[in-house]
Amino acid sequence: MSGTIRQKQPVLGILGGGQLARMLAIAAAPLGVKTLVVDSAPDACAGQVAPLRVADWTDYDALAKFAAEVDVVTFDFENVPADTAHWLAERAAVFPNPRALAVAQDRLAEKTLFRECGLHTPAFEAVDTREDLDRALTKIGAPAILKTRRLGYDGKGQFRIKHLKDADAAWAALGSNAHGLILEAFVPFERELSVLAVRTRDGDFRVWPLTQNWHTDGVLSLSLAPAPDVGALQSRAEALARTLAERLDYVGVFALELFVKDGDLLGNEMAPRVHNSGHWTIEGAIASQFENHVRAVLGLPLGDTAARGLSAMFNWIGELPDAVPVMATVDGHWHDYGKQSRPGRKVGHATVCATDAKVLAARIGEIARALNREEQAAPGLQAL
Repeated sequence: MSGTIRQKQPVLGILGGGQLARMLAIAAAPLGVKTLVVDSAPDACAGQVAPLRVADWTDYDALAKFAAEVDVVTFDFENVPADTAHWLAERAAVFPNPRALAVAQDRLAEKTLFRECGLHTPAFEAVDTREDLDRALTKIGAPAILKTRRLGYDGKGQFRIKHLKDADAAWAALGSNAHGLILEAFVPFERELSVLAVRTRDGDFRVWPLTQNWHTDGVLSLSLAPAPDVGALQSRAEALARTLAERLDYVGVFALELFVKDGDLLGNEMAPRVHNSGHWTIEGAIASQFENHVRAVLGLPLGDTAARGLSAMFNWIGELPDAVPVMATVDGHWHDYGKQSRPGRKVGHATVCATDAKVLAARIGEIARALNREEQAAPGLQAL
């Protein structure tokens, strides 16, 4: 009797050890894929489910050992220095590629690429000096938002200029940033959507249904998928995401955050990684964003991105509420990231699924009332 020789398990290296790396590691295990995580924090939460190496992004001795032990390198955090990504790409396969990472790290380069790909954006101007800010405000007007070009996410590194007289305060807050600034017109959008897409090494491209999102203080609070009443916006978003992915020769999952204004899609930001607004896919899609990212970067066939029904995801910020109301709900799913509570920190999420809007609304309402989260749930209930 002859046996089958098992091939060596591939090892996926992940730069960044937060909740995204944690969920990537959990998704990789059933595929027979090992994971190895690098983070500068010894208590990074991904270390609870995968081996963790503690090292800074510029500790090249440690990174060389890491590269020698993995088959592919990916990211859970887009602000890993592009220089580090380029250095690793000379020693291991790195997906997404360093160029895609560099573009997404710079809001000016990102917005410029959006326009080149046919994706409209709010008006924007580069700002490097106080005089630049005055010139930009003359062109764009107020209200507008002054942002750091780099290292800003979840509402960080931003100052909303409500009136022209706010320019001094905005410059005082952000003008010392070494990486430059960008002024963007404020958009009175009708709703926020995101499209999550995945592309393989050989160009196979798929998307999940559009997700509608609501934010509180710049941080995602609630997602609903598939987004209701999107009509032709789904195919438009898919086409734009495909163009962007092909232009960057992108491999893996990415998210494109979009505003809807007067029936048109405006590009807000691109996240070159799995994304908070796609957490619903773990239970709500046939193949989750995490599973398909692992598949894509390792050169494996993609799973189906279709939704199983309707899903709503609550994002827990600062501290976790009581898990029991979610776990007691039919098709309710609880995710604790294993983090210490801290104001503004993403510490977990919960997803509730259903086969139709009426049932989903009832389940969302029950959870919200039990947790005193009616305000957080209200936008999703109104959309349903």
